[in-house]
Amino acid sequence: MKNERIKNILKINKNIKSQIILYSVMLFIVLGLMVGYVYSQSCKINTFSNDYKENLIRFHVLANSDSEEDQALKLKVRDKVISYLKPKLEDSESISQSEKIILNEKDKLMDICKETIKQNGYNYDVSINLGYSKFPTKQYSSVVLPAGEYKSLKIIIGKGQGKNWWCVMFPPLCFVDEQNNVIDKETDEKLKKVLTKDEYELIVEKDKKNINNLQIKFKIVEVFQKILNLEKEDKISINN
Repeated sequence: MKNERIKNILKINKNIKSQIILYSVMLFIVLGLMVGYVYSQSCKINTFSNDYKENLIRFHVLANSDSEEDQALKLKVRDKVISYLKPKLEDSESISQSEKIILNEKDKLMDICKETIKQNGYNYDVSINLGYSKFPTKQYSSVVLPAGEYKSLKIIIGKGQGKNWWCVMFPPLCFVDEQNNVIDKETDEKLKKVLTKDEYELIVEKDKKNINNLQIKFKIVEVFQKILNLEKEDKISINN
């Protein structure tokens, strides 16, 4: 009787071990498929993004700090700059033309920023630069841009240690109707002109039900790429 009980216990343990092995194998297969999918999406995004990133100009404003007052000031500076540049960029047909407009207006933009800061009772320094900045995954209406380095008009108020604000200046997504979450037909046509069909389809999602899925996909790829970059950095530091 005792031997029979031991045999049953051993048999149960064997079945449990078999199930654990089976579930482990299944888990590794699922994880492998997920990693493979994310990696393929990452490669796809990188393939297209190197080109389309060169056809966009983003707008990047950094506040002095995260205090309510500094954040409010940041938005006032943002509004003044957008209000001034909007009519000048609306007729731009290319990124080179937009760059030229922004560079030609740089001194005027500096005056606008300084005046807005002074009118609100602050004496912060301000810097303006047209260069490359790193951006996280960001949704603008029906457009979702993956994380990466983009050419941008960057305004830093004071120490620039507060939360920042982004939009796309060319094509002019800073001026979309955010309340209704739509891109006007003219802006949509500009996107189609500066992007290839594959690039356009990669980042534009007209179906509101799918826009969140697109953003989640890009966020997952962003995390995946960060992990890969950390591994590369670790290997470099070890080799050094």
